[in-house]
Amino acid sequence: DLKSEMNKNRKLPLLKDTRASDSSQEEAIDQWARRRKQFKDSKKCSSTGGSSINSTITEGSMNSEDARSVDLGLHSENEDRGFYTENFHSASWVFRGDDVSPDNSPRCLSKRPRPVAIRERTVKIAKGTGNYPWGFRIQFSKPILVTEVDTNSAAEEAGLQVGDIVIAVNGTDVTSMPHSEAANLARKGPDILTMVVGSDISRYPNTPRPTCRGYLHKRTQSAILKGWRKRWFVLKHSGYLHYYKHKKDEGKCRPLEVTKLEGAEIGVDTSLGKPFVFKCIPQSGNRIFYFCATSNQEMKRWLEAMEKAVHPVHQNHVWVDVTLHNTTLPPLAIKNPECLGLLHQLDRSKDVWIQHYCILKDGCLYFYATLRSTPAQGGLYLQGYIVSEQSLGSKRSVIELKPPSEEFKTFYLCAENVNENKRWITALKASINKWLPLHQAIQDFMNRPLEETRM
Repeated sequence: DLKSEMNKNRKLPLLKDTRASDSSQEEAIDQWARRRKQFKDSKKCSSTGGSSINSTITEGSMNSEDARSVDLGLHSENEDRGFYTENFHSASWVFRGDDVSPDNSPRCLSKRPRPVAIRERTVKIAKGTGNYPWGFRIQFSKPILVTEVDTNSAAEEAGLQVGDIVIAVNGTDVTSMPHSEAANLARKGPDILTMVVGSDISRYPNTPRPTCRGYLHKRTQSAILKGWRKRWFVLKHSGYLHYYKHKKDEGKCRPLEVTKLEGAEIGVDTSLGKPFVFKCIPQSGNRIFYFCATSNQEMKRWLEAMEKAVHPVHQNHVWVDVTLHNTTLPPLAIKNPECLGLLHQLDRSKDVWIQHYCILKDGCLYFYATLRSTPAQGGLYLQGYIVSEQSLGSKRSVIELKPPSEEFKTFYLCAENVNENKRWITALKASINKWLPLHQAIQDFMNRPLEETRM
């Protein structure tokens, strides 16, 4: 089982000699890869886009280049319980439901009254300096809506989000109060502004998790080879920093190393006498990473993204909570599905098609083993994906789900016949169209004259 396999992995010999040869390091890494593959094969893991839906085993940190000990700590890239969520987490999306008429502002930001608050939470914002000490704006509407949160403000640090509905300010209910009175209530209160805010699926945009990609020079600390090496670095939305020898290796090869940034110390370094150098000291271990960018602007880009990974806001989008709840239900218990039935999914690593019973709901495709299976095996978040009919190999009609960027995965599905494929394609397009990029929703919203108060 999983525990016994992890215990076996912990017993792998560590590379303690800092002068170990490259061949011995590669042997240890190969041994870990073989054990991992054997474990996957023994479990007969099904695959989503070439990676297991259910598996929580991912690459551990491999200090291969610096001839240090192999860190076999495990982490989960696919933290949302088997869902492929990368595009959703790397961009901001808001839900507009069936209100897709271009003549109307998206429902997520409209004035029309709607049922309030699937979930409520309390945010406490420390008062800053200047004319707008809290760093957010509220809109004239009932209920009061947060329409803007300043970057690096106290409000952002407290977890306030665009789309939050203000329910109470400093203990006073403001759901039926004009927004100007609520603003005055906040201004006259203590230096710690306490607000109860609510959010529902249609009003609550997700905050993108930090992602960053590019070449950096990394300082090696090996006793054998010293200096700077150019490597392709990828900061994932999970908060883990991966790096590869070349850009082309991403997605095809295992990363040379994986480092958790949460809790790390990040900052500019001038001790090496070289421009555009910054360092990272992970919370675990006693190692210091030194990176060198090609310009001050590039260094700032990396520092900003890494700082967000160091201090992540652990707060799910409401829709994520809804989808995770749905996975615990039998397939036919998910209310008002947009499409359901059997689909085969291509496992590209093995060139085989795996059958699932699928439920489509609000841009999420849930995978079940059978109609009677509970819980769901996992699924796909489809925001921004483009759906088309393609031919693939011996199959003349295949559903292609293509991401908006090549850094994300493309998926291939196939129904029982051509007519079923067309039915699924129509439903998938309509379901994906329920979501709108936040910048587009804000632009549509701002084109309408509205009264706002900046806090």
